[in-house]
Amino acid sequence: MLEISPSLHIPEDELHFSFARSSGPGGQNVNKVASKALLRWNPGHSSVLPPPVLERLLKLFPTRITTTGDIVITSELTRDQRVNIEDCREKLAQLIRAALVVPKKRRATKPSRGAQRRRLQDKRENAERKQRRQLPPGGGD
Repeated sequence: MLEISPSLHIPEDELHFSFARSSGPGGQNVNKVASKALLRWNPGHSSVLPPPVLERLLKLFPTRITTTGDIVITSELTRDQRVNIEDCREKLAQLIRAALVVPKKRRATKPSRGAQRRRLQDKRENAERKQRRQLPPGGGD
């Protein structure tokens, strides 16, 4: 079980791991050992996420989702496969925790009368400043 929150757990049989050779330093070990972990999980086929959370998850992380609807997470943090598996699990948990947060609704506001007055005054002063920079008519010959 992957614990996301006290009330939300993902069953282990929904998480599918595969392994590949890791890039980067490691000498002969890199060529022999498949320590890079790839985690695939299909949130659409999972019954643990409520529909609003699923919708937010898909909206927040569209680049992590394949055409088949799987979320793919990789980790090649260390040369130890078990550590990379745990890193993938933690990354998935963080994505889902981010989707659990309900965003605040934006309330439309408008500038105060004083702010509007200041903005227009600044515009007038700026226009006058630029007018003063121009050469007088018939001058500058």
